[in-house]
Amino acid sequence: MPLLKSWVASANDANHPFPLNNLPYGVFSTGEDDPRCGVAIGDMILDIAAAEAEGLIALTDYPLFDVPYWNDLMEEGPAVWAALRERLTALLSKGSKEQEAIEPLLVPMAEATLHMPLVVSEYTDFYAGKQHAQNMGAILRGSPDLPANWLHIPIGYNGRASSVVVSGTPIHRPNGQTKAPDAEMPSFGPSKRLDIELEMGAIVGTGSEFGQPITVDEADAMIFGYVLLNDWSARDIQGWEYQPLGPFQGKAFGTSISPWIVTAAALEPFRAPTPPREKQLLPYLKGSKDGLYDIELEVLMQPEGADRASVIAKTNYSRMYYSAAEQLCHHAIGGCAMNAGDLLGSGTISGPERSEFGSLMELSWAGREPFTLETGETRGFIEDGDTLTLRGNARGDGYTVGFGDCVGQILPAKAWG
Repeated sequence: MPLLKSWVASANDANHPFPLNNLPYGVFSTGEDDPRCGVAIGDMILDIAAAEAEGLIALTDYPLFDVPYWNDLMEEGPAVWAALRERLTALLSKGSKEQEAIEPLLVPMAEATLHMPLVVSEYTDFYAGKQHAQNMGAILRGSPDLPANWLHIPIGYNGRASSVVVSGTPIHRPNGQTKAPDAEMPSFGPSKRLDIELEMGAIVGTGSEFGQPITVDEADAMIFGYVLLNDWSARDIQGWEYQPLGPFQGKAFGTSISPWIVTAAALEPFRAPTPPREKQLLPYLKGSKDGLYDIELEVLMQPEGADRASVIAKTNYSRMYYSAAEQLCHHAIGGCAMNAGDLLGSGTISGPERSEFGSLMELSWAGREPFTLETGETRGFIEDGDTLTLRGNARGDGYTVGFGDCVGQILPAKAWG
């Protein structure tokens, strides 16, 4: 599919992340106005709440956009999702007869503040990147061998929806228990091995019933869209607590997502296959479509006071071993009900080369091999004041589908007691 032309001139730039082919969904505010739903088009935001109020968008007999989140639309299902996309495309296409009515409803993105685009119902994080899993095995256990179950199921854990925040929200270094290898007792204090994980987040649009399993194809149709996701990780807290039940406080202090939901429909031209299976998956984990997407990803790091950010990693979402649809299917296979607004983290996305590693734990090999930024600073883990940025883009025929940056700065730990 080539670039779709819009009367919003900035949307026709081949490198702009928000062309007519994209139309991602977010929540914004200007001045003292309340947050409201908006659609990114070029360097503008269409106030979709206002468009609905003026009758330019009418998908149902009741309002869908009089709330500062997209969950109400999600619950309507794929037919209404498609109807909205078709209507937005008609309104914003070059030659639209309704340009004059829509123009006053556009807000410059530079004047807007972006907010959480959805109410996160529940959050589950997976461990579904093979290279990352092998790297972590080599670092922590001296062997890249995978756990016995890893090639058979997408491993995950239930996280904290309350800790999911929008890009730009500062993250305080967490306090917690850690234990040095040669110490008799654990100690309490700020994490010294603070890390990121480069992930994609899949947003569930339509739910499933309690007790009712779903197929991979049904799961694929349930996914509303995707965001970039930074699963902040306190490696020293995690290392002491994770046995035998896995992550807890080492992950619960913050998860950042990008501000725009890029719909599954916008990503359809970029579908990519999962890699060849080393072990045949059980039949319930097999679907009929390519489940991954060709999305270029990068991580940038900027110390406080540095004049620019350094790119520290580049990889691609297609490096994953399990797709979001496979993860969602497995999540519900025992009867777990899925809800509109559920967020599924992909797991850390790493490629085979060190330049493709999606965490500092891998990039510095647990701090034993610090790396140097373009501005001269060295890092093993994140220091206070550092800003980490995730970026993602899918490249089409003369256009780019982007997500908007996922940014977070680390602030010092808060005093306790």
